[in-house]
Amino acid sequence: EMTVLESGGGSVQTGGSLQLACRISGFTSASVCVTWFRQAPGKERERVAAIGTTGTTLYADAVQGRFTISADNPKVIVYLQMDNLRPEDTGMYYCAADRLTVGMNRHLELGHIPPASAFEFWGQGTQVTVSS
Repeated sequence: EMTVLESGGGSVQTGGSLQLACRISGFTSASVCVTWFRQAPGKERERVAAIGTTGTTLYADAVQGRFTISADNPKVIVYLQMDNLRPEDTGMYYCAADRLTVGMNRHLELGHIPPASAFEFWGQGTQVTVSS
């Protein structure tokens, strides 16, 4: 059974840094895509960053240049390094993973982070709070 588990959330001041980790287990597919999403209170869930086993990494415009997604092995653990944090980065951060389907790979090739609907496996979320 595949499981996804996030960790590393917390509270920081504006300009601070946090590193989130997404641990994946039980995944047998050769290729995967792992994506971070976030959701602020009263707002819709939004895409943050994605990484595929092909090495492709993508970022939302709002975090480009401040966040870095990385993995030694995306089938095991994926990190999200968040620097120069802003109050608008506050929210619940979720990690989602699934096998890299043709459709999902197409998103990556076009430079788009796959939507939430493309992912079956989700973690429970970890809270990030940035104070001004």
